[in-house]
Amino acid sequence: MSQQVWFITGSSRGLGRALVVAALEAGDRVVATARRPEALADVQEKYGDRVHPLALDVTRPEAARRAVEAAVGRYGRIDVLVNNAGYANVSPIETADDDDVRTQFETNFWGVHHVTKAALPVLRRQGGGTVVQISSVGGRVGGSPGIASYQAAKFAVDGFSRVLAAETAPFGVRVMVVEPSGFATDWAGASMTVHTIPDAYEETVGELNRRVRQSSDGAAGDPERAAEIIVRTVRRGRVPSHLLLGVNAVTMALEYSRRQLAEATAWEKVSRSADFGEPYPVDLPPEHGDS
Repeated sequence: MSQQVWFITGSSRGLGRALVVAALEAGDRVVATARRPEALADVQEKYGDRVHPLALDVTRPEAARRAVEAAVGRYGRIDVLVNNAGYANVSPIETADDDDVRTQFETNFWGVHHVTKAALPVLRRQGGGTVVQISSVGGRVGGSPGIASYQAAKFAVDGFSRVLAAETAPFGVRVMVVEPSGFATDWAGASMTVHTIPDAYEETVGELNRRVRQSSDGAAGDPERAAEIIVRTVRRGRVPSHLLLGVNAVTMALEYSRRQLAEATAWEKVSRSADFGEPYPVDLPPEHGDS
């Protein structure tokens, strides 16, 4: 492929910053957006006019539209849109602050909505492009105690992206949802606030928080490798609808899919019996331990 133009949100650190560098190393140009674009001064010094740091708060629709207009004004097009901005705070659902939950959703889901919507007219007019949604393996399997808002938003991003792919395929737009497991970024560090965990939730939220999120061992995933994989994948003629990244992501996704298939199969006759014309009633499947 010829030189491409990337538009990346949440570019000042972590995977977003690694993506900026990987795209530039591949010879492309990048509009690197962040709440604090000055954090990319060293990247701009090294790569010059091939990178354009830009201030963007993804929770503001008008700001997203202005940023997209600025990107097109600078480089003439957008070939790859990466919705990377996101964060998680920790709290049990029962004691979570409603405003904090909504604020997380504003970034993790509505930010994706605003930026994607702003970029779609550009992608449609130019006859194609690639939308990369940085999600999480938790957005596929769920069930991680303490981060309900984050995982709910990632599930929403996945549903949004499936519809987006169906609606925009005739325009030549490709959509890829990236689902990493734990990576060595500050997602579970400076970016995460851990709220008070009541004693009743110590064995769920507290235990997972200590064992995984606050572990001194660190995460297994290398953000630079992940970024390079994404850049290489985007340059293909075809991209996967979902790209798992990391050993844990692959393991968790495969185990989840097997459980889903087994459950759907076990309940198949019951599920079918809800329709007119199907045999009814039918026996429920035996519970565990029944002969």
